[in-house]
Amino acid sequence: MTFRLLFMSLSLLVISPLTVSAAPVLPADLRDGLDAFRQASGVGVDLGDKRQQALYQDAEEARLNGRTDDAGRVLAGMKEGYWAAVGYLNLATGYAREDLNPARALVALRVALAMLEGDGNSARREQLRNRLLARAGYLAYQHGEYEKAISFLEKVALDSFSTPRALYLHGLALSQRGNHRAAMQSWHRAKKYPLAYPGVADAWIAMGRGYDLSGYLGQAGEAYLAANAAFESERVTLRKLAEKIRDQGAYKTLVEDARETGVNWFLADSRTLAQPRVAYLLGFMEQPAAQHAGGRVATLAALAARLVGYQRDLEVFDSVLAEQIGNIQPRTASEDTEGLSRQGAGLRARIERLSAEAVDSAQKNRLSSLAQTLEDTRDRLAGLDRQASGQPAVLRELRAQALALKSRNDALASSVKRLRLEAEKALDKLALDYVASRDQQMVFALDKTEQQIAHLYEYLALQNLANADLPADRAGEGRP
Repeated sequence: MTFRLLFMSLSLLVISPLTVSAAPVLPADLRDGLDAFRQASGVGVDLGDKRQQALYQDAEEARLNGRTDDAGRVLAGMKEGYWAAVGYLNLATGYAREDLNPARALVALRVALAMLEGDGNSARREQLRNRLLARAGYLAYQHGEYEKAISFLEKVALDSFSTPRALYLHGLALSQRGNHRAAMQSWHRAKKYPLAYPGVADAWIAMGRGYDLSGYLGQAGEAYLAANAAFESERVTLRKLAEKIRDQGAYKTLVEDARETGVNWFLADSRTLAQPRVAYLLGFMEQPAAQHAGGRVATLAALAARLVGYQRDLEVFDSVLAEQIGNIQPRTASEDTEGLSRQGAGLRARIERLSAEAVDSAQKNRLSSLAQTLEDTRDRLAGLDRQASGQPAVLRELRAQALALKSRNDALASSVKRLRLEAEKALDKLALDYVASRDQQMVFALDKTEQQIAHLYEYLALQNLANADLPADRAGEGRP
């Protein structure tokens, strides 16, 4: 209602100059509210994360339809935070595809870094910040701006998913400047990460190239052979991982086994990024479909665990009720209750006799009060007898309800189990496809190293022929 009044006020203000004198004067409180609304519109009204997400989706729809200018206008009206930063990151991707000059893309990435400072989630902010820096470094390197690329890449944290790729690109930029020694240091640091991370396989191959450019051909050959062995070992690991996924499922293999549950859990820190299982999990969960499938399995697993707890509580409750029902004798009144009733009848007879012999009203009132107390006691004894006689029925009703709840819980547990099996099957398929794609990447990496080794051996053979003063075009002449 307040916004409606404000918009009505705005419509009253936007009028023709000829009718200004006829416009009514706004009340003071409404004018103050209008001024506050105008001031807030300058910085954006905070309507929550959902509102910013909706604006991001509008900008993304415009970008995907080729309307990058409309997407930029939508993003310009957003408040700083995570969704605005992601929007500018995607906008930079669009600019990089359209433009030969990376200026617009780099500007969009700088704006994304500035907008990201408004995100209150520190873990999410740091993760996206590292991605933005790595992307900016790649764009700068791709267009020959090596100093700018190095400045971006050196700001990437060493404990993020983007670190190995940033180290590889950092080495490339240093190599282009002729600093091969520093470049090889960056590649050597990238090699310490599992091959599941992007950029690690390229760093293994780049080490051989770095030795080659530095003039150490023997070390270059050894580096290529080491890379070849690492890729072959990784293929063996991937085959074992695929077999384990088929036997135990992707959720057990990639998610549950990647958790730190050992006795040395207190020693776990950022070095967990060096664990291959964590690397494969992070790489696999980069896919939106994998995130959805993994979240569905996790939700169903938590629901199944909760239903198991309910089933255990209901079983305990049922056993207690059965024991209570078995201990109750089918009787209406106990001997103690009957004895108390006889004593009460005798006392009432004595009170009636004493009341007939009373000489004043005070005695009669006290005896009348005692008679009323005995009457209340008799009623309570009768109620106790009725309650004792009805207790088995109440307990049986409670047990029937408990058995009905157990049956309902069993049905829900069966449904959850069936849905979880279906969800795990879908997750297993995605995981196996991911492992197959990683294996294919290792095959491509092996082809590169084998080609480099062949070229190196060919060059060394030609050098040996030249050193022996034997022309290469006359080698073998005169032989049959």
